Amino acid sequence: MPKAECVYIRLLIEVEYMLITAIEPRRKSLSAVYIDGEFAMKLDTFTLMKEGIKAGVEIDDQQLKDIIDKSDAYRAKEKALYLIGYRDHSKKELSDKIRRTCSKEAAEQAADKMEELGLVNDENYAKRYAAQLLRSKHMAPRGIAYKLREKGIDRDLIDKIIDEMEFDTIGEIKVILEKKYPRYHEDEKINRRAAAYLQRMGYGYGDIKTAMNSNEEYY
Repeated sequence: MPKAECVYIRLLIEVEYMLITAIEPRRKSLSAVYIDGEFAMKLDTFTLMKEGIKAGVEIDDQQLKDIIDKSDAYRAKEKALYLIGYRDHSKKELSDKIRRTCSKEAAEQAADKMEELGLVNDENYAKRYAAQLLRSKHMAPRGIAYKLREKGIDRDLIDKIIDEMEFDTIGEIKVILEKKYPRYHEDEKINRRAAAYLQRMGYGYGDIKTAMNSNEEYY
């Protein structure tokens, strides 16, 4: 192989290094990273320290990518622990919230890890959430199913949970009417408003009409 061609190939595979010129602390456990004298990005401070990244260190493109990925993964895990410490989340809901500050891949991996550790359980979450919707809002099965789908709960799991719940449809409608629209039977506008609200809660027109025409009270 000619000498000139060997030099050309060597130049192609030569690694280009970047110099970390400064690292400055920022809010929320982040640090501003400056490369070759210019601001480049914000990364997790703990990850930078763990990887030995400081001013004066030279890194290549692959090393920088690895550090960014590790920073993202660490932030995603910390965010996940914070969120589930505050309240229960479905797996999808948790992943979606983490994605506000991290990459999609890091968010999904963090949610997977929380599920693996037993800190996230869609079935337990869905059962509690469904029971809460029935108890506090007196929501219909269809309305509860819609809310569970919004949380990313699997359709088969939703069907299973709804089938296991006990509903007194007319009774729940009457409770809503008496608490929220006590004058529904006296005022046509209130009656229409009540019917529209009940439909948004997942109740069918036939059940609404039956409940409205019933004089029995539920408390």
